[in-house]
Amino acid sequence: MRIGIVGSGHVGGTLARLFSGAGHEVAVANSRGPDTLRRFAKEVGGQVRPATVEEAARFGEVVVVSVPVGRYGELPAAPMAGKTVIDTGNYYPERDGNDPDLDQDRTTSSELLQHHLPEASVVKAFNTMRWEHLGEYGRQSSAQRRYGIPVSGDDVAAKRRVFDLIEQVGFEPVDAGRLAEGRRHQPGTPVYLADLSGAELHSRLGAP
Repeated sequence: MRIGIVGSGHVGGTLARLFSGAGHEVAVANSRGPDTLRRFAKEVGGQVRPATVEEAARFGEVVVVSVPVGRYGELPAAPMAGKTVIDTGNYYPERDGNDPDLDQDRTTSSELLQHHLPEASVVKAFNTMRWEHLGEYGRQSSAQRRYGIPVSGDDVAAKRRVFDLIEQVGFEPVDAGRLAEGRRHQPGTPVYLADLSGAELHSRLGAP
């Protein structure tokens, strides 16, 4: 699969390594331009290439958005139309600026991203685990215990595509329900940064 990653910070960079290691082609972008990513791409090896944000968005059959929530409005919508978009973002008011709708829980950051990308299918995932653990815990998984990754989204086919990717990098996907239910695995919830097994995560979230 071709995967575009917009955002080369801790989570975006870790996912680039994981997806490349699973055999996917990855185009990774940041706001500073592809020249700043050449060393990273060389270090990761495999099929990772630096790109502009527009190029990464066009390249991917699946596009990972791993940018601060306060900057989601800068993302180009047209090249993500018709695609599965994985939102790894979390809202931190001290970083992103206060948003009254988010502060009063009238909506979620993933729903705001979906509104900005109306022709994409946004799926919230990879937002609850520390990036260091995300990079290592998949390798430590076994048939007896795999760490869980909660997934929320409205498009069933898009969620299934994300489930497959999660399994390929050594974790257990746990269905958290519709996109609005992403509020059940955002900062401040009992599952955030909890590093739970798939069974434990499913039990704590309950049925979607």
